[in-house]
Amino acid sequence: MAKRDATYPYVWRLPLLIWQGLFFVGPLLLMVAMSFWLVRNYRMEPDFVLNNWDRMLSRGFFWDAYFVTFWRATLAATLASLIAFPASFALAFRTSDTVRRWAVFFLIVPFFTSYLVRIYAWQVLLAGSGPLNAILGFFGLGPYTMLNSGFGVMVGYMTLVLPLVVILQTFSLAAVDRSLIEAARNLGANPRETLFRVIVPAAKVGLIIGFVFAFILTFGDFVSPFYLGGSNPPTLSILIVDTTKSGQQWPRAAVVAVMMIVTLFVAAFGAVAAAYRRRA
Repeated sequence: MAKRDATYPYVWRLPLLIWQGLFFVGPLLLMVAMSFWLVRNYRMEPDFVLNNWDRMLSRGFFWDAYFVTFWRATLAATLASLIAFPASFALAFRTSDTVRRWAVFFLIVPFFTSYLVRIYAWQVLLAGSGPLNAILGFFGLGPYTMLNSGFGVMVGYMTLVLPLVVILQTFSLAAVDRSLIEAARNLGANPRETLFRVIVPAAKVGLIIGFVFAFILTFGDFVSPFYLGGSNPPTLSILIVDTTKSGQQWPRAAVVAVMMIVTLFVAAFGAVAAAYRRRA
């Protein structure tokens, strides 16, 4: 009976382990192995050579794409976190539970439609002769180049991650113990001190998780850089597509994908460590 009780928790974990093994660990190992294969006559052949790694990591175009992708993802995550915070704070501390629930529902509604469809809509809005430039022209401004630019990419990134960041921040801020805030006020803390010395540290985990989610989603995004950024400069996701089209070089594309995954692993584990680190 004792042995059965000891194995009982593992039985419930088995479906999750199988799911992770089939749809994450297995494909990841295959992709790592593929990065050492060769392409001969447009056919991949299993091998163990470092040609693909040497060719990709020694080229300037790879590192240019890497740093562009990293910089844009960091900027998008920072902007999303800063823009979302006032709205999340208001929902957590200035509205009732009913209003907060409806607000979260309406933040989820954009995910009911395809992200690609929303990006196509932004293509129309940001075009040189689109509605936004027409409105600006009414006030004697513009026209501005918003499509096929870094600005367009940021708009697409905000479309992708901003609702999610608001939701995560709202849940985290709403869970802050109100007695801590009252205690800070009783000890003479002004609103600014209460915010930065009590509320933000208490909601640190949710704020960091929201940031890292935004970073992960934008770091691997293909749609916004391609349709709103004009693929110039190319990001790593665009580089993967271009590499596969160039002589069916899937092994070289696997090198890029592995580098992306390693970066995201480092970012995710670093964020988790920072979120749960205790202050001295």
